[in-house]
Order: sequence, then structure tokens, then C-alpha cells
Amino acid sequence: MDIVVLPTRRKFSEEGGSDNLRRTDNQQERSSMFNVKAIPSHIGWYFAGFSDGEGNFSVSFRPEGGSFPWRVGLCFNVSQRDEVILSLFKRHLECGTMRQRRDGVWYFEVNNLEAITGNVIPFFRRFCFLSAKKKRDFAKFVELADIMKNRRHLTVEGINEVLAVRSDMNDGGKRRYDDEAILNRIRDWKSSETVRQTIS
Repeated sequence: MDIVVLPTRRKFSEEGGSDNLRRTDNQQERSSMFNVKAIPSHIGWYFAGFSDGEGNFSVSFRPEGGSFPWRVGLCFNVSQRDEVILSLFKRHLECGTMRQRRDGVWYFEVNNLEAITGNVIPFFRRFCFLSAKKKRDFAKFVELADIMKNRRHLTVEGINEVLAVRSDMNDGGKRRYDDEAILNRIRDWKSSETVRQTIS
């Protein structure tokens, strides 16, 4: 199984999210000193309940040129008109960015894999959800993070694995690229790679 190493040029936002978001803070890297046990219980459970209703776990695909046809990204985000709540969330999680949409809605989002595995996942493992739907989406998010951490998403087999896991996340949801579009682009890429190798 060949692994294609992709350059890290950009960060991801929520799949299908608005392009009209104003970034107000670029601090995305997680703190190596993050300690989920230091978060007061009443704060942690409040954020967990808030995220149960307003949070979203997603996986995104972005077309790439060159060594591999897709770039895969994970994102946890919470949206709210009240900036203060999301600022507190960001402060206690010690990662992520704040964005504001043109209609005034704020987004707190984390799309850095290290911050997701080191901060977001430990947080929600300690302060878990009550709803079955969010528990399911979080479990799949953890599974996707494991795939990416082990770099399996950099292979054709890994892309199929990601598609299988995301199939019923967010109840199927609206996606920018469906499975067929993703797999067709991979087939085209493999065909062009074969042609290039034959010519060379």
C-alpha cells in the first residue's frame, strides 16, 4: 500500500460552510500543556450540553492537484450569535479559531488534527454527550481522526475507509462532494498516473 505524503498548505473549515467568514484569531495549534482535568466541571458540562445542541463534527474533501487528488480535513465547530460563550469555549479548550459570518453569527472551530486529537477529543471523552445522535457523530469523528493520525487517508484504500465512516455522520447531511464524485476523481487520477508512468 503506497502512502502519498501531502504538503500542509491550508487549514479546513466546516464542509459546506460559508465562504463569508471573517477570521478574528489565527491561533490554531494546540497547547502541549493542555490538561482536560483542569477544566472546572460546571464549565465542561455546560460546554458539552451547548455542543450537543449547537456543535458539529465533520469531515471535508478538497480537490488537490499533483501527488494525490483529494485533501481530507476534520473540523469541530460551534455556531452562536453570542461571541462571549464561544470565546470562553476557545479559552478553555486552548485551541481553535473564531470567525464571524456577515449575518452576525459567530463560529468557533478547530480543524487542526493535532488540536483535535490532543484537545477536542479528550474534552468530549471527559464531558460526554447525552443525545444518541451526537454520541454517534463523535464516535465516528474519533474513528476518522485515528485514520488520519495513522495517515491512512493518504491512500486510495484509506479514502474508501473515510467515506464508509462518514456515510451516516450528521444524518447524511448536505455534502459538497458525494462519494461518486470523490471516487471518480480518484479513478481519473489513477488513469492519468498510469499514462504518465507509461510515457516516462
